[in-house]
Amino acid sequence: MQIAYTRSPRRGDTDLVLARLAARLTARGLRLAGTVQINTEQAGSGPCDMDVKVLPAGPVIRISQDLGPAARGCRLDPAALETAVGLTESRLRGGVHALIVNKFGKHEAEGRGFRGTIAEALSRGLPVLVGLNGLNQDAFHAFSGGEAIKLPPEVDALESWLCAAIKGQSATAV
Repeated sequence: MQIAYTRSPRRGDTDLVLARLAARLTARGLRLAGTVQINTEQAGSGPCDMDVKVLPAGPVIRISQDLGPAARGCRLDPAALETAVGLTESRLRGGVHALIVNKFGKHEAEGRGFRGTIAEALSRGLPVLVGLNGLNQDAFHAFSGGEAIKLPPEVDALESWLCAAIKGQSATAV
């Protein structure tokens, strides 16, 4: 099982790193499935809009709901997330080198979201890289059986691991 995760202590940094990584790998000709998150800051002090780009080239899907300025709960739009999951799963079946998932979040921790997609990719022998936050860390480690490798939130380190994992997958497929 080739699964790794990364996390940055600064809000939004993991999203930026994974987006840069996906752009770099796509430019190198690697076929990726998954999502990267794009946050758009709002004027004032309101929360950002959250969008995901379905790899490799879109569409971009808004996964946050506008619940108003006084809202304090989760703003994730579950239907939009499931749309991104469905598109990712269809691309996963189209022959890809790896899966990148912007975040193993609350939905994945509860058995929904990208959890099944990650399991499918691993069962196909594909390397998987996910973003992780501290809130869902225990659920992720339980899901991965403690076998996930922690990588620094640096594009070069992530690229090195993913390319080595892809090369290893190709060698075992021969």
